[in-house]
Amino acid sequence: MECRMAWGTQNPCYQDAVGIRRQVFIDEQGIDPHDELDGTDEDKMHYVGYVNDQPVTTARIDMLAGNRVKIQRVATVASARHRGYAGTLIKQIIADARRSDVARIELDAQLTALAFYQELGFVAIGEPFEEAGIQHKTMRYQVTNA
Repeated sequence: MECRMAWGTQNPCYQDAVGIRRQVFIDEQGIDPHDELDGTDEDKMHYVGYVNDQPVTTARIDMLAGNRVKIQRVATVASARHRGYAGTLIKQIIADARRSDVARIELDAQLTALAFYQELGFVAIGEPFEEAGIQHKTMRYQVTNA
């Protein structure tokens, strides 16, 4: 799988990311398009994983204060699930974070995905909460000892 990333919305990578997010979050999970396409994509980094030049998995990154980033909108098209593509994408994000002196990565995982993120080294914190009608839990990955 080839990982590509691009900042903002004026690029083909972003268009591919939105296509995946529409399929997974809006069409499959029934999330309101206004919640999914929240108007903040311009200020985010978008990662997309490609297999044979076809977009199969995506995530967006929000830069936070204090050398932290937040992974959001992780999705894989149905036909490409259970092949390790999202895991490969998250590992690329972690590697890029290490090169960028990021201290911590955060994300809000759907409860059904907790084990997936735990296998990648994320630790669940706090109590479950609802977002867009789906139960989530905050998770953290400590990149550096800083």
